[in-house]
Amino acid sequence: MEGYTGIPRSRKPVVVEDDKAGDKISYSVSPWSHRGIALTDSEKTEALSDDLETQFQPVTVPSVQKVFEAVDVALRSYFMTPASESKISNPEEVQDAIRGLKVSKAPGPNGIPNKAWKHLPQRSVFLLVLIFNAILFTHHYPTAWKHARVMSILKPGKDPALPSSYRPISLLGTSGKLFEKILLDRILHEVSERRLMRDEQFGFRHGRCTSMQLARPFERITRKFGEKRLAGAVFLDVVKAFDTVWIDGLLYKLTLLNFPSYIVHTISS
Repeated sequence: MEGYTGIPRSRKPVVVEDDKAGDKISYSVSPWSHRGIALTDSEKTEALSDDLETQFQPVTVPSVQKVFEAVDVALRSYFMTPASESKISNPEEVQDAIRGLKVSKAPGPNGIPNKAWKHLPQRSVFLLVLIFNAILFTHHYPTAWKHARVMSILKPGKDPALPSSYRPISLLGTSGKLFEKILLDRILHEVSERRLMRDEQFGFRHGRCTSMQLARPFERITRKFGEKRLAGAVFLDVVKAFDTVWIDGLLYKLTLLNFPSYIVHTISS
């Protein structure tokens, strides 16, 4: 689950220029690439793909490389040990995950809409449970589920001639997303039990949202105004923070936190 993009490390991203209705997207200005102006659909695809590929280059700073090597050695040793017992799934959990699917979401590479998943017979749900439990036992995430249909959307106010002006949107298959929901529930359970999140963390937490977080600085600023004192704030915006997550470093942190090893093994797949 490479950065949750659905694109395996060994595969070059493929950009598909179709919208949700299946109509081809046309741009008034053709994007540039290192090969020149991209005119045809295939040339535009290559230009956008090349730009995405440059965003996933490994860090080559010598001091950082030593850290990479140390983490690599630690993970190799960790993955040589047997994993802990898996917490298996059941039909009720899978059915609940299916009910949570949004029918408005576009389908992935297989083209099966979420509305169809909601009408699965019980026998098919049982088969999904068997597949999900097999993944939890073997710690092997199917390669086919890592493939995504990637659409490039022009960012507001950006130059359409530059490939970097387009935001890639990955459409993953629903079967993989259902399993991710099953695995996420196990991760969040461990996070909650170990109290690993600070109370100030609002994003990606059940029952909280970023709009609620906005009330915190508003309340503090208002209080400082009432006290006739200054209120300072620092806002950080990390460029491509999600896309450039160091996967091995993340796995290494999970091992240090003593996460159940079956979860770490499965994530690494």
